[in-house]
Amino acid sequence: MAAPKMFNHHRGLWGYTGEAADGRPLTVQATGMGGPSAAIVVQELIDMGAHTLIRIGTCGALVPELALGDTLTVTAVIPADGASAALGAERRLLPDASLTEALLVAAPSSRPGTVVSSDLFYDDRQEADRWISAGAVAVEMEAAAVLQVAARRGARAACLLAVSDLLSGERSGREPRERIAPDKLEAAGVRLGRLGLAALRAVEPRTR
Repeated sequence: MAAPKMFNHHRGLWGYTGEAADGRPLTVQATGMGGPSAAIVVQELIDMGAHTLIRIGTCGALVPELALGDTLTVTAVIPADGASAALGAERRLLPDASLTEALLVAAPSSRPGTVVSSDLFYDDRQEADRWISAGAVAVEMEAAAVLQVAARRGARAACLLAVSDLLSGERSGREPRERIAPDKLEAAGVRLGRLGLAALRAVEPRTR
């Protein structure tokens, strides 16, 4: 990003804006944790002119096939959170097809898959088996709200995640949660940012 400027710290969520290498405007904005916070931020970004959004962040693996640090390109989101429900989400949500395809090209080693959005980070409700039966491979907290707000406002959105926690042990009696090391989490965040930017460069510019 060329000469990025910190343009926002409202609600303690920092955002930077500038020009990408191709001259197109780019904003990197924290959304906070959970659907309600993400919904506010996405709504306000769209109000300021954003039209193409990629959520990058972390998720907890529900299936043993995923390992810490793996990259997941989201192909569908099961809304199990209150924010997206309040916004009218009733069935699984689909990210923008062209943006998702660009993410798969930019990150060929990533796994395409369905995730579920939940309101809880520590969740003892024993929902994992039901989510897995519905096709989810991981759980996170913001994707459903991001996609639902974008759909309501005519913006395109997609999601690229890194596995930060292994949750499958909760169903087998093993250690309930295995978490990625801090240095590897930081490296995963940088990798997601680079992959997300590559995908944005690959899609046709769009104005609303």
